[in-house]
Amino acid sequence: MTAHMYKAKLTWTGNLGEGTSGYKAYTRDYDVAFEGKPVIKGSSDPNYFGDATRHNPEDMLLAALSACHMLWYLHLCAVNRIVITDYEDRAEGVMEISRDGSGLFTGVTLRPQVIIAAGSDAAKAEGLHKRAGELCNIARSVSFPVRHEAVVTLG
Repeated sequence: MTAHMYKAKLTWTGNLGEGTSGYKAYTRDYDVAFEGKPVIKGSSDPNYFGDATRHNPEDMLLAALSACHMLWYLHLCAVNRIVITDYEDRAEGVMEISRDGSGLFTGVTLRPQVIIAAGSDAAKAEGLHKRAGELCNIARSVSFPVRHEAVVTLG
């Protein structure tokens, strides 16, 4: 088995001069840096005093699942001679909040809208979504179901 290492540097940028001296004395803002890539400006969800203009961890989890599925799907289509000309996903995730304020994702639904070129096998293109879900390393790493409601259209 081969291993891949990923590294991120997270820096809290929300000290307003008093640190965490009070619950509202600081912001939840942070930067996530990856070597050689643009910095991601993050915060908590606005429900937890976060900045709504920044990405929160829940956004990034949903985006990671959607992107991973898409990348596997495009690969599978390429090797199966299915030509994708357009791909868009409107993913949704559900997180249930406990009495203590902690949350737990209970499911994610990916809704890829895929356009394939004439001559491509639409039935096979639809079926490859299941295989992409089985191969996606992010989906395989979470403890909740990741469903797919794909629509494949001949372009």
